[in-house]
Amino acid sequence: MKLYKFVLSALASPSACAPEASVEALARRTYFYVGGQYENVTQSGSSASVFFFGQMYVEKLQPLHQSQRYPLIFVPGAGQTSTNFLNTPDGRQGWASYFLGKGFTVYLVDPPQRGRSPYVQGFETGTVGGIPVTAIQQVFTAPEKFSNSSTSYPQASLHTQWPGTGLQGDPIFDQFYASQVQLQRDPEISDRLVKPALNALIDKVGACVLIAHSQAGPYAWVAGDSRPELVKGIVAIEPEGPPFVQLPGLSGKPRIDGVTRLPLRYNPPVVNITRDLKLVELPPPKGKEDLYVTCTVQASPPRKLVNLSKVPVALVTGEASYHAPYDWCFIEYFKQTGVKATWLDLGRLGVKGNGHFCFLEKNNMESAKLVLGWILKNVNRGPR
Repeated sequence: MKLYKFVLSALASPSACAPEASVEALARRTYFYVGGQYENVTQSGSSASVFFFGQMYVEKLQPLHQSQRYPLIFVPGAGQTSTNFLNTPDGRQGWASYFLGKGFTVYLVDPPQRGRSPYVQGFETGTVGGIPVTAIQQVFTAPEKFSNSSTSYPQASLHTQWPGTGLQGDPIFDQFYASQVQLQRDPEISDRLVKPALNALIDKVGACVLIAHSQAGPYAWVAGDSRPELVKGIVAIEPEGPPFVQLPGLSGKPRIDGVTRLPLRYNPPVVNITRDLKLVELPPPKGKEDLYVTCTVQASPPRKLVNLSKVPVALVTGEASYHAPYDWCFIEYFKQTGVKATWLDLGRLGVKGNGHFCFLEKNNMESAKLVLGWILKNVNRGPR
């Protein structure tokens, strides 16, 4: 294993040269795979053969001077890979380097069937597709420019932090869009594949903190439920939501078990979701009716989460993100279920103008500092 200066820049975009590489933290780098299994599968046009499925790529970055007790595992969202955390599309320092510089060992993963974790036809096949340019622009990089679209929301006009225009043809946008990869369109298949792979990584690494973005939110909740003694904290950056239901304009299957589609451990136990999890609507707080959506929560008395309640949670929400109208529902869900959750509502904490990818935007170091502060206060108490 060689020591080298961890300097990365994005690949050249279709329309422009790559941005200059930022100077990164010193790190030792290794990679490996976790999870997966051999299966005898018949693929289209061929006879049955043995293949390996469900494995997950892991990249380990270890700082020259490791001073923090628990490593961080970064898990990207839908259509993304771990490159999200290496650098920004315009070549600035990413969160991986920032936390390396603070003494954390960092693990970066590509979830199964994505990026360097191969999709192989014939096992948990589902349908693999991509995210079109229009959706990326309207929801992620330039929501303020689409006020008349079906995806618009009140806070979109506050979006100011994406570098460049956020539109096709802008060199920075083209860099970002070039990084988008295939994703499994059936979220239940993704959930089932990620659970054993992420658990295998946690078992290998030991006690750790999960930093999960968007679609990876449910992956983290399931991991915390499965390994509460090892998952010492979860930082959920705008996790897939809201709890229990799917809002108009959002794709995918709702999280019928609350914040996941896979079962979580409740007390009293949930045997039949429809029968046991009785739900009611909770209107927005007074004065927020035009900004927040109505939440779906448990009827009283609510069931508690047996294992996830042992894991401290930080919920990160951008001021101008499409999550801004409904992330308050997570806080209400966690209150009911006994989870100790801190809402890092960036706008209210003085970090302004962020969309769904705060860790890539112009002020990404401001939100990183808030996350670091939460980890040091709630998880990593004292040096290693």
